[in-house]
Amino acid sequence: MRVLVVQNYQNTGLGLVGQALAEAGAQIDLVQAHTGEPLPADDAGYDALISLGGDQNALADDQFPYLPALARLIRRFGDADKAVLGICLGSQLVARGYGAENILDRPQEFGWHAVTVTAEAAADPVLSAVAHDFPIFHWHRDTFSLPEGAVHLASSAMTRNQAFRVGRAVYGIQFHFEADTALVEEWRHVFHGEIMRDNPGWLANYPALVAENGASADAAGLALARAWVALI
Repeated sequence: MRVLVVQNYQNTGLGLVGQALAEAGAQIDLVQAHTGEPLPADDAGYDALISLGGDQNALADDQFPYLPALARLIRRFGDADKAVLGICLGSQLVARGYGAENILDRPQEFGWHAVTVTAEAAADPVLSAVAHDFPIFHWHRDTFSLPEGAVHLASSAMTRNQAFRVGRAVYGIQFHFEADTALVEEWRHVFHGEIMRDNPGWLANYPALVAENGASADAAGLALARAWVALI
């Protein structure tokens, strides 16, 4: 099993998805596209594609000229019936690749907040792995409309389109289910300035928030990660 992972920003690791891939014995080819590393021309030789999150928006082509090619590559994998996972910015690029609208500059959704699955999620091979409501980590402003024919799978209080599936195994998931407490702890330090600017109260209450949400979010994230990896 060979998986292409596209990193779009610094310190955006695979987290729980990496754990699930390791359990499955996957070979990971990491492309740090945000630093200028080139994307593959097509899906040849790969069984799946993961596009991770980032601070930029999905239409920032002037600053990150690889984004249109990544959106096309996502569609190429999907058209080949290969598993695709887009997380946060990655989900917005999945939406772009499938012709949906990217909606920019909304109020920020940040920290652990509840996600609720839709009725359609009960029959979904990935979202059926979690409870009807579960806490999970968020960090985004932008969102998207659903691609034509997509199955709507999850919402939050701030963001209607939190997860969707196209076809058999193409997933756009806005929330950071890969971000277990260890990865959030890393982000708390690496991105301290950004968090202090936008969410100083979250930092002040961090120990209580971890105690309240961390274990449940980690369990939900790992269940989702394992379920998606099983589709590869």
